Amino acid sequence: MGTFLQKLKLVVTDSTLRRRILFVLAALVVFRALAAIPIPGVDQGLLAAFFSNNQFLGLLNLFSGGGLSNLSIVMIGVAPYITASIIMQVLTIMSPQLKSMYQEEGEAGRRKFTQYSRLLTIPLALLQAFAFLKFLGSQGALPPLGSFDLLVNVLVVAAGSLLLMWMGELITEFGIGQGISLIIFAGIVASLPATISQLFFTFDPSQLPLYVGFVAVALLITLGVVVVSEAERPVPVTYSKSVRGTATSGGVSTYLPLRLNQAGVIPIIFALSILLLPQMVLNLLSGLGYPLIDRLSALMLTFFNNSLIYGIFYFVLVFFFTYFYTAVTFDPDNLATDLQRKGAFIPGVRPGQATAEHIGRILTRITLVGALFLGFIAVLPIVMQSITGVAALAIGGTALLISVSVVLDLLRKIDAQVSIREY
Repeated sequence: MGTFLQKLKLVVTDSTLRRRILFVLAALVVFRALAAIPIPGVDQGLLAAFFSNNQFLGLLNLFSGGGLSNLSIVMIGVAPYITASIIMQVLTIMSPQLKSMYQEEGEAGRRKFTQYSRLLTIPLALLQAFAFLKFLGSQGALPPLGSFDLLVNVLVVAAGSLLLMWMGELITEFGIGQGISLIIFAGIVASLPATISQLFFTFDPSQLPLYVGFVAVALLITLGVVVVSEAERPVPVTYSKSVRGTATSGGVSTYLPLRLNQAGVIPIIFALSILLLPQMVLNLLSGLGYPLIDRLSALMLTFFNNSLIYGIFYFVLVFFFTYFYTAVTFDPDNLATDLQRKGAFIPGVRPGQATAEHIGRILTRITLVGALFLGFIAVLPIVMQSITGVAALAIGGTALLISVSVVLDLLRKIDAQVSIREY
């Protein structure tokens, strides 16, 4: 308790930490203000009915940080940037140049890689803005728009998404935590008062077992995410002893903390983005008025609306992206080279390639456990929805999963900043 109070005091008294935290809060306040500015001609009553009965729109609303529920100028949120990031990281597998830029060229290479992701975000934002506006117009949530009005709204909505991307990067650079994840988290938190008040006024005593079950699942998800996020596999490392004159250095034993889930909440966000993209395209195609396209779109939408198929795809994507993101961001070869350069070795393992293979085997095994558990926790709310028939459980469970992961990551980074200043 004393250590916690000391760290809390340092957070309050240290001007740099205080400035970073205040910057994050100010940026999120600006974001919430933007999310409250609707585009012209919105039928709020019809829009509310859509969101209460549509899991697809509810999940999209998570990625917009709550902006989609108001049809605000930031209605598509950070989804285009997330999609662009996925595409760029997939390309690192096919392009050795991009992989070298991301993993080996240091900070300059990562900045160039991020710039490519930003440029790719622009056409994706324009495409998604057009698709959303046409879909919502076909559903009657927007009045009929002429070509000029549609073009203006597309540009405004796409610009809002690019503005959120910029704000997220500012939070990452000048604040604490991962900016894009914090924007999603802010939208989830902002929706809590309305959700709680709706639950209070519609409380049905006969549904008490359902509410108790939902609370139990929420606690289970929270506990599971905390355990998996904090679990580590220590790999022992010893530094060679060297003598220079009368001075002796090295000979110290320590360990490498390999996390059970190196990817954090990113696999969940990536998996949902991939699942929602075809649904968005199919919803757009279904409103074009061509009978063949309408039939194909309706068939595919029925396929995606099947809870069993949706859950299987969701699990597989979370599992895949856990491995994929870990492989992109954690390179055993670079780590082995760095250890060898510093005169460190793993006891019983030869330096160099043998060390890289040893670390790779350990990482593959522990990531398997993390990926399976994260996939199970991700589909658990969907299973609960299938049992109870309440669509809000899937949306609420996903929101809880993202929120817990983001809070853990934020607390970890604040603790790291505090530790730097203590020493």
